[in-house]
Amino acid sequence: MINDAVLPTGSQYEISCGPWQAIVTEQGATLRSLQYDGVDVIASFDAHQSPASSQGQQLLPWPNRIRDGHYTFDGVEQQLAVSEVDRHNAIHGLVAWAPWSLLEHTDVSVTQTIRIMARPGWPGTIDVDLTHRLSDAGLAVDVTARNVGATAVPFGYAAHPYLSLGGTIDDWTIDAPLSSWLQVDDRLLPVQMREMDYAHALNGLKVGHRTFDTAYTVHVGSPTWRIKVTNGDTSHELWADAAMGWAQIYTPADRRSLAVEPMTCGPDAFNEGPTHDDVLRLEPGEAVTLRWGIA
Repeated sequence: MINDAVLPTGSQYEISCGPWQAIVTEQGATLRSLQYDGVDVIASFDAHQSPASSQGQQLLPWPNRIRDGHYTFDGVEQQLAVSEVDRHNAIHGLVAWAPWSLLEHTDVSVTQTIRIMARPGWPGTIDVDLTHRLSDAGLAVDVTARNVGATAVPFGYAAHPYLSLGGTIDDWTIDAPLSSWLQVDDRLLPVQMREMDYAHALNGLKVGHRTFDTAYTVHVGSPTWRIKVTNGDTSHELWADAAMGWAQIYTPADRRSLAVEPMTCGPDAFNEGPTHDDVLRLEPGEAVTLRWGIA
């Protein structure tokens, strides 16, 4: 019967705390909706839809792109499936479309887990636990990746929320503690790191008619950094801990939301180049915990 059909993103886990409400999906541990007093804080999508342009998805064990899906790790060449066909890259990891298992669901939080096992292009096995939790302060997301295999692995993580403030982003201002920006080629792959300039600066400036699909390094002067977007009297802040030293800013075509993506590393980090130093290495038994959120 059609009424018994599984939704495109599987089970829907609703959580709430005070004025905050969120919905997280089984597929991809995706943040489908986040609201404050019933008003969208991120661009959401319907339960009968799939996320477009990585809306709300979790991107790991690498974020962004790997050139030709190819890299070398510990002297062994690895070849991932090319998932961004038009640019011939492997994009956004291995778990965004996979079902995550539920560990715990309370009124204010949902914890999910997934095991990424060895496969062509990925040499080891890791377990990832991810918790979305609401409080009066907003949303906090905790991610722990643990190497449970016998082989070291490279690792990177990013989240992909689209902040929503109503209206078009042309009227928004952004305050962001950015240190440098990554120049890329026509495949959105690294060329070189560049010093900040007016064209890329986001320090209290209106977005205007500018477009971005740009990776930045973030100036971390405390345990967390924050990027603030404002439209009139309304503002949202995306924050992340110091272990996530990159942010991707992306302006979608409809210009009604802004992707602000906390990342541990930039594009093509598994390969030698300007982003490679920030790839994490997980030895057998090692774990890394990362934290970000929206206030």
